[in-house]
Amino acid sequence: MAKGPADLHLMRERVPGFSDGLLTRRLREMTALGLVARTTYPGTPTSTCYTLASHGKALLIPLAALTVWAQDHLPANASEEARCARRDQARADW
Repeated sequence: MAKGPADLHLMRERVPGFSDGLLTRRLREMTALGLVARTTYPGTPTSTCYTLASHGKALLIPLAALTVWAQDHLPANASEEARCARRDQARADW
């Protein structure tokens, strides 16, 4: 959502590997926390758009810093298995 508003279909493209159910649960949690704003548009079928709320936008700053830290401190030649394990653990924690 840092790139702009997105519907569920676009989110699936931007975050591969998440099931629809998991993505929906995480979006609901972030909406409840005030990080994400959800807008539903009438029509057949209805469409839903997600955007970062102000708290979510503020989170981009420390997230960018964390990304820089990870690039500087995590080994670039880590095995694919180790990278997958870290990714899976991060998803489980998220």
